[in-house]
Amino acid sequence: MTEEGLEKLNQELNELKTVRRPEVVERIKVARSFGDLSENSEYDAAKDEQAFVESRIAQVENMIRNAVIIENDDESSDIVQLGKTVKFVELPDGDEEEYQIVGSAESDPFEGRISNDSPMAQSLLGKKSGRSSNCSNTWWGN
Repeated sequence: MTEEGLEKLNQELNELKTVRRPEVVERIKVARSFGDLSENSEYDAAKDEQAFVESRIAQVENMIRNAVIIENDDESSDIVQLGKTVKFVELPDGDEEEYQIVGSAESDPFEGRISNDSPMAQSLLGKKSGRSSNCSNTWWGN
């Protein structure tokens, strides 16, 4: 995981604990005041949301606890590795694409971050920067 990814997880955890959890507790309290809980859809919805929030808190805490930060000590290295940003030209249309290779927990292709477990990243990891021997229109690098 990148340092940025860990920071985002810490921010999400803080938001869940300090904002979402108290909001859900308040919704449950209000829903209880409506009376009979057996037919109270507001109460059921609030309890479902509470279960989701608590589950997400546990998941994020586990991700943070087990995070291994990507250290790119050799920023000048031309070897594609975790944490590096790669550029390539997509064939046959020639569109240029740019992605950072990150751990699966912080991958988001729409934000330009692909998982190191993805087939695309797997095919790039360990390769040298420059034109590919397999395809003259492909390159990667920082």
